[in-house]
Amino acid sequence: MGELTTDDGTKLVYHDSGGDGSPLVMLHGWGQTQEMFRHQVSGLSPRRVITLDLRGHGVSGKPRHGYRVARLARDVLDVVDHLELDRFDALGWSMGVSVWWSFMDQFGTGRIRRFIAVDQPAAVAAVPWMTPAEQRESGAIFDVAGLLELGAALAGPDGERVRHDFVRGMFSGDTDPEVLAFVAAEIRSTPSYAGVPLLFDHCAQDWRDMLPRVDVPTLVIGCDGSHVSPDSQRFVAREIPDAQLHVFPADVASSHFPFLENPPAFNAVVEKFLAPGGAR
Repeated sequence: MGELTTDDGTKLVYHDSGGDGSPLVMLHGWGQTQEMFRHQVSGLSPRRVITLDLRGHGVSGKPRHGYRVARLARDVLDVVDHLELDRFDALGWSMGVSVWWSFMDQFGTGRIRRFIAVDQPAAVAAVPWMTPAEQRESGAIFDVAGLLELGAALAGPDGERVRHDFVRGMFSGDTDPEVLAFVAAEIRSTPSYAGVPLLFDHCAQDWRDMLPRVDVPTLVIGCDGSHVSPDSQRFVAREIPDAQLHVFPADVASSHFPFLENPPAFNAVVEKFLAPGGAR
């Protein structure tokens, strides 16, 4: 483990496995931690894998400021600068994808060799200016009123139960109780004063305009059985120029967490894409 302090005084804790080839920087989703990728840090060896706890998550600092996707993207810039990564591969899962889209929007794609987007809609909340068809293709999970209701519930006295139910809804089928318990435990590391405003900012973003500007080889990964519709991942893959798409069938993985449910299958897809000749 290593750590650094961002330009606004926040401690970020990261893990750098060392190893060969282009470094792979992996970003976790909302309320989760770099421990989500424990099977990739070991399973993708000898590749160099870098993970981190975003601010407000895991063992990183939990200040009273900065809970916006744009600020998280700036934090990631601090990390790759600190590690002197001139060129790297980027993987994001869930909100981590949005952080990478924000990174590209603000700082460009010049340092990113290849990009992997795992199970993140182009817009989580159906913003009012979307038509019904646009809401469906963007993968909107709820409307703005539903987002406000969820935030209020998470911040309320019954927040612990709401948080657990929120996590449980990301699984379908016969969920491994150990995996579910692990995810439910990790989400407790994010206090509501950090998680609620960040969730609102994350879900209210509309990234559809960013997708055609992703100009690096991209793999989009979806999962049957996830609460994120695979159709939304097909939309993302269509909108990103020349992107590849892989959707795990439900008998391989049936949740928002394919890297935890079936690490060998997930790692094989990632390795194939990152290998020489793996990206079109």
